[in-house]
Amino acid sequence: MNGRPRASLGRVLDDLGATLLELVRGDPDQPEELGGIVIYDPVDEPVLTPHALVLGVGLQGGAEIADLLRALGMQQAAGLVVRAPIHPDETIDAAVKESGVALIALTRGASWAQLAALLRSLLAEGDVGIDGPESLGGMPSGDLFALANAVAALLDAPITIEDRSSRILAFSGRQDEADSARVETILGRRVPERYYRALADHGIFRKLYRTDEPVFVRPLMATESEFTMPRVAVAVRAGDEILGSIWAAVPQPLSDERAQALRDAAKLVALHLLRVRAGADVERRLRADLVSTALEGGVGAREALNRLGLSGQPVVVLALAVVEAAPDDASFGDPGLATERQRLADAFAMHLSAVHPRTAAALVGDVAYGLIPVQRNRTDGEERAVRIAADFLERIGDRVTASIGVGPVAHDAGDLAQARTSADRALRVLRAGRSSARVARLADVHVEALILELRDLVAARGDEPTGPVARLFEYDARHKTNLIETLRAWLDAFGDVIAAAAAVYVHPNTFRYRLRRLAEVGALDLDDPEARFAAMLQLRVVAPPPPRHPHP
Repeated sequence: MNGRPRASLGRVLDDLGATLLELVRGDPDQPEELGGIVIYDPVDEPVLTPHALVLGVGLQGGAEIADLLRALGMQQAAGLVVRAPIHPDETIDAAVKESGVALIALTRGASWAQLAALLRSLLAEGDVGIDGPESLGGMPSGDLFALANAVAALLDAPITIEDRSSRILAFSGRQDEADSARVETILGRRVPERYYRALADHGIFRKLYRTDEPVFVRPLMATESEFTMPRVAVAVRAGDEILGSIWAAVPQPLSDERAQALRDAAKLVALHLLRVRAGADVERRLRADLVSTALEGGVGAREALNRLGLSGQPVVVLALAVVEAAPDDASFGDPGLATERQRLADAFAMHLSAVHPRTAAALVGDVAYGLIPVQRNRTDGEERAVRIAADFLERIGDRVTASIGVGPVAHDAGDLAQARTSADRALRVLRAGRSSARVARLADVHVEALILELRDLVAARGDEPTGPVARLFEYDARHKTNLIETLRAWLDAFGDVIAAAAAVYVHPNTFRYRLRRLAEVGALDLDDPEARFAAMLQLRVVAPPPPRHPHP
């Protein structure tokens, strides 16, 4: 992984405290950096990295919290976040002291999903392959929260950094000094609609985006009983492109010195936003290279796993692809489809990171691969991966028709190439429509995979039907009959004439006549199991012969 320091528990509380988080018990000055964000699930016990911050969604009661604190202490967790209000008692106090795990309360009204997104932004879990910390203007590159706090110190006011749609990208501390509109903005991760409309109706956004100067916004009446405190805002731009804005809650207009500081801050924020945007593209390519190298299983696989944070532990390979387009489809070069694939891959990566503290996912070609680590003492790695994959497909719904192949557990880097091959083989069966499932392991579709591969071999050799099947194809082409269709229906029905006749919509007596006729024309002994198997195999793997045009 990278050399960039991760946020500590104290840093998280400084940046998100008061508005979102409150330390209930424990030591916030733990020197260790947080190792990841994990959502606790009592039904499916999560895998923890050392010093993880655990989100205890739905936890209630002192005894339940105390038991979990002790369990997390054995796994070296840094903190546990539960929904406020929390009423600490002797049991909780003893559990915090015994485990060394800090207990933190999430304010009512705040979303767990929003908290997880903020925490992952602070921890910069997506960065891979950077050897050392980078900086812009003395701030860690892309660290918008550190930048927000620095600007807040210069202006002596709580600030937010927002995008063009008034969504919150980062915010400083001291938000409790602002008004209820600001608190609601932080909790909702965007400016509430009634305040946004009030700003738009007063022409604030038009004025803001037409100048590089700070714009003073007088108190606005959002409703009959709600007034905001004044704001000063400045646009963040790169050339002619508006990237976002900085908003400071202030009691009065800024002095000339602080106005200049805000203008300078806007330029610095622009650099960081451009770095974040460019870094996302670079990181995506780098992660794809690392995932691809790991899946090849060669000499570089071990180093690639190390840089992905997956070294030294078994992993399961997942292969995700859009069903409608095969790799050799003409739509493979369609820009719209390529964008859809990347969007799906990004959603896949986000889903995996939400269910596991250390995963890696990237789009390689037209397939998005995911690597999910597995505890060595667990034997249900594949089954767990199937559940995770099925849950993802259920979440994205039917807007995109996608399937996921699941490979076996790869216990070391050398096993990854075989695991990827197994996932690819399972995925190919699903993409070919030869299974009604959307998620499958190779063991679930092994026969179908073998048939597809045999079909590839036959096509590569240019083989055509021979023997009885060839004679039936030729007879059908010459006389416009349906003997091949009859044979296929009879074989698929295991000799059940009634079912086979219904499948081709003819009377059973008509079907029996056709069956006798095809046995005569093809010289096919329908009582011979070897002859039946040969015919069935040819019908499944050998393409029909091309039409032969008569000579003029």
